[in-house]
Amino acid sequence: MHYFAITTPTLQRSLTVLVAIILSVILVRLADKIHPRLYTFRWHKISGRIQLKVVWLVTGTLVAIIVLLGIGLIVGDYPIPASKAIATALWDRNGEYDFIINSLRFPRIVVAILAGMCFASSGLIFQSLINNPLVSPDIIGINSGAAVLAVAILAAGGNIGYLPWAAFLGALLTAGLIYLLSWKRGVSATRLVLVGIGVNSLLGAVITFITVKYPIERVIAAARWQAGTLFGASWGDVRTLLIGLFVLLPSAFFLTNRLRILQLGDETAITVGSRIERDRLALLAVASLLAALAVSVVGPLGFVALIVPQAARLLAGSITGGVLIFTALLGGFFLLGADLIAQRLFAPVMLPAGVITATFGGPYFLYLLARYNRAN
Repeated sequence: MHYFAITTPTLQRSLTVLVAIILSVILVRLADKIHPRLYTFRWHKISGRIQLKVVWLVTGTLVAIIVLLGIGLIVGDYPIPASKAIATALWDRNGEYDFIINSLRFPRIVVAILAGMCFASSGLIFQSLINNPLVSPDIIGINSGAAVLAVAILAAGGNIGYLPWAAFLGALLTAGLIYLLSWKRGVSATRLVLVGIGVNSLLGAVITFITVKYPIERVIAAARWQAGTLFGASWGDVRTLLIGLFVLLPSAFFLTNRLRILQLGDETAITVGSRIERDRLALLAVASLLAALAVSVVGPLGFVALIVPQAARLLAGSITGGVLIFTALLGGFFLLGADLIAQRLFAPVMLPAGVITATFGGPYFLYLLARYNRAN
């Protein structure tokens, strides 16, 4: 039997937007209702404390992601019954919907989740390390660094197979340049932000020069990539993101204690035995690698790394290992929801996901800026 075959485009649009909003509201209400109790756990020689509120938020976000994943498999220009879509994704690889589900929709959904996790984790580390809610890799030039080499390849008609590697290398080189230019007997947060904004502006000018210099048909492809899109996502992209997250996310998790010490100030951190420059460099490297990994696959999607960590900290509190996991999952939920809305809002025309993230992120950034100015 064909259950839940959603065939009307208007119904698809309404369902996608409505479900994303309802799930977001449920997460907010969940955070308000749960008391932030701490529980201590012990397992052999390992012990620690965990916040019940964070556990429930992580669980709620996972459920929300699963719901959006199901919607993403079902809706589209070619609607598929829910039972058939789920069966094809999980075990029926020879069915009539195999190509649509396993070559087009499913890898795109997984890439959205994993890239959102990378962006959000990177943003949380940057904001916590610099102690500034207005900082993210797209604000201080990491994303622009990735875009320069990628746009140069697209505009020059180069081999697009090198695009992810070029974007990854550009982001890393930019992060290294920002760190070196910020160094003066150590790296201060204020100097890092100012240098990053300057480098971002310079790289933006370089990108503009490239787009003006080359033929319009090539520039269009570069502009589409710059907007941030998940079109053409493949299982190869999924493998790239999974391998990167497998290494970087645990590294970030184990560095959260050092990050909390650095937030106390350099003098206090030195007093308790922290090697502040080594720890700061390690955190900056992990955050930059996370951003570079995501940009190399989906392009320089704006505002995900800015607004998701803010929302996560408002819901769960200051950074801990658990809050980092919650932030990563919330980033996956946000980007997946944005991509589904981008696909169905003006169907059959599909917008780049970056248009939707900017639509939400731009006003929120202005709100943060106004609140920050009032507080100071």
